Amino acid sequence: MSRYLLFTDLDGCLLDNDTYSFDEARPALDALRAENIPVIIVSGKTRAEIEPLRERLDHHNPFIVENGAAVFVPLNTFDFPLERSRRRSGYQIIELGTPYALLRDVLRQIEEAVGTPLQGFGDLSVDEVMGNTGLAREDALRAMLREFDEPFLVNGPPRLIEEVCRQIVTRGLHWTRGGRFFHLTGNNDKGRAAEILLRCYKRQERLANLPDGIETIGIGDSLNDLPLLLTVDHPVLVQKPDGTYDSDINLPNLIRAPGIGPTGWNQAVLELLKQASEEPSHGRSVNIRAT
Repeated sequence: MSRYLLFTDLDGCLLDNDTYSFDEARPALDALRAENIPVIIVSGKTRAEIEPLRERLDHHNPFIVENGAAVFVPLNTFDFPLERSRRRSGYQIIELGTPYALLRDVLRQIEEAVGTPLQGFGDLSVDEVMGNTGLAREDALRAMLREFDEPFLVNGPPRLIEEVCRQIVTRGLHWTRGGRFFHLTGNNDKGRAAEILLRCYKRQERLANLPDGIETIGIGDSLNDLPLLLTVDHPVLVQKPDGTYDSDINLPNLIRAPGIGPTGWNQAVLELLKQASEEPSHGRSVNIRAT
């Protein structure tokens, strides 16, 4: 089997959109572990949210937080120091995002420019975050410990949303959309962060005198996953809770997972692994039929 790296979003993909359970993805997770395939979390969630989940998953690989704003690499993952990284709490950390306080200031400026209130995470109470996300109180508190990315809500017609997005771009920042919120970010995205990790894994393989044979899988369900899906060899799009696919994502080599959330995640991954074992040649085509 070719050597794989698997990059995955969490909410609505590996995790159920409502219960945040990954039970239905366990068969694929077990198969990936058996093949020693690293699973790299690439999420809009904060570090504080992801760390307890990593314990539940028995996850020891790098992870990417807040829509590509920072890469957390556990110490001793690679046999070399990472460039432009710093050490903290058992990680080498590469920061790509804009500080949260600056994003909050910009959101207030945009709110004044458009003349309409914009509700960012920093404006919401814990109860309001719970109501908007379905998170339990402890998880909501962790979601509010943001360092680089401000989720926000826009209540208004499409032209208002377009103007808010235009205001963000004119200020040299970026926006994206997740399952429930828009996100105000710096010059970072999931694809750029994934590319940094891919280069690290390739360098590790060269140090081990292994041929360059890494293939990448990326799994997402929303527009904020598009930069990741554009980066990988095998992009996988998971169905939304209503059974549809995000209409903003349409790539020529896109694999549409035959199921919602972790159910679709599980089926797509198992099928990819099956085809990899049957046809190990690099660059093969992959055909997964959506149902």
